[in-house]
Amino acid sequence: QVQLVESGGGLVQPGGSLRLSCAASGNIFSINTMGWYRRAPGNQRELVATITDGGSTNYADSVKGRFTISRDNAKNTVDLQMNSLKPEDTAVYYCNVEGITRLGQVYKGLDAWGQGTLVTVSS
Repeated sequence: QVQLVESGGGLVQPGGSLRLSCAASGNIFSINTMGWYRRAPGNQRELVATITDGGSTNYADSVKGRFTISRDNAKNTVDLQMNSLKPEDTAVYYCNVEGITRLGQVYKGLDAWGQGTLVTVSS
C-alpha cells in the first residue's frame, strides 16, 4: 500500500505565492513520474505539472513561467512552487505518483493520488 500526504494549501492574495508538498510512502519500488493536478469548482481535473525521475518537466500552458515542480528522489517527495497566483488558480490540488510497488517478490504498477489540498486565491 502507498500513501501520499499533501501539505501547503491555503488562502493567498492574487500575486502571492504558495508551496505545495507531497510525500509518498509505503511499498514503493520505484517512482517514474510525479505530478500535480487540480480541479476547480465545476471543472474537470486537469494537469498542472509533472516531473520524471530523470528530471524532465511538463507544465500546463496556464502555469508556465509561474509554477515550478521539483522532486527529491531519495525522499519520494514532490513540491510545487506557485508564484504570481491568480484567482483562476483556485482549485483543489492533487498529487499523483506513477511507478512500481514491491511486496516481497510481487511487483505491481502504481498510480496513486493524494487526498487533495485546497488553494484559494482571493483578495
